[in-house]
Amino acid sequence: MGALERMQRQVINLISRAVVKSLNPETKCQTIDVELIAGEPKAAIEHLEPYGFTSRAKDGSEAIILFPDGDRSHGVAVLVADRRYRLKGLKTGEVAFYDDQGQSVTLTRDGIVVDGAGKLITFKNAPKARFEMDIEVTGQIKDQCDSNGLTMAAMRLAYNGHTHLENGQGKQTKETDTKMEA
Repeated sequence: MGALERMQRQVINLISRAVVKSLNPETKCQTIDVELIAGEPKAAIEHLEPYGFTSRAKDGSEAIILFPDGDRSHGVAVLVADRRYRLKGLKTGEVAFYDDQGQSVTLTRDGIVVDGAGKLITFKNAPKARFEMDIEVTGQIKDQCDSNGLTMAAMRLAYNGHTHLENGQGKQTKETDTKMEA
């Protein structure tokens, strides 16, 4: 084999598409077992992920594998994607992250949309949450929800229906003069 043929083979071996067969997320650098486009199996390929982001792709996802110097003995996955679940319909400049269950966070042109896909959204390990804006809620708001808390609607009903002494004169009123608005 001549020098030109060796160089051509080396260039051809630099990049390959692959299908993910399994994944090990427990290693310091996540590893994947893949089948390269020509049916060649490769095990424990390191999956290099962007700083601050990680995911656990499903079997059947697709990957781009780089083989430095065209040496197929030590490849690295630089991209793992799954077209089966990719969000569609984004406008130019919009960004989203998502999973296979339909959960997503989308940075739209009009604002941020969080879609919990019917599942609980939990904020953890913070002393408080601060919102520097008006908040509109179409559902119920409940305090102390893990114990005996009440909804805002129940608190409004109790407040609007309560009786009290008027101006400290011992005169009992039937209900409050100032109602909480719904």
